[in-house]
Amino acid sequence: MSILQGLLNRLGLGGSHGRRPSRVFLLDDDTLRHEWFARQFKGDQLDVAVEPARAIELLSSNYYDLIFLDHDLLPEHYYAEGFDDERTGYAVARWLAGSPALHTAATIIAHTRNADGALRMVELLRRAGRQAEHVPFHMLAPKIKQLRRG
Repeated sequence: MSILQGLLNRLGLGGSHGRRPSRVFLLDDDTLRHEWFARQFKGDQLDVAVEPARAIELLSSNYYDLIFLDHDLLPEHYYAEGFDDERTGYAVARWLAGSPALHTAATIIAHTRNADGALRMVELLRRAGRQAEHVPFHMLAPKIKQLRRG
């Protein structure tokens, strides 16, 4: 690595040079968000699922450094009064909480705008010993920048 590249990396301006590409998992039903995440993680491996069953399938067979979980995955979830634990990101959080040997070092972020759903997911994951937090989607860009600096 050149001196210039090393300096750029320390300043956070070196792109993905000087760091190992991350494996990133995204559960989200919004294709515009898929594109946004792809831009944020250019140079990294990004796998996307839109439903809990596919998410669990990918998480079962791959290792991820970062896991992003949306809570509300169907339009009827957006303004629902109750919780749909089987067809939301909560199902994946529950599966991760019950799979302690998988993704042990992964950072898990609930990026949903549904604060109640996110808090349920984060509490469940933390009780299982997982590193998890809620970061609303509109606050993700600075969080991702921080995570990429590592």
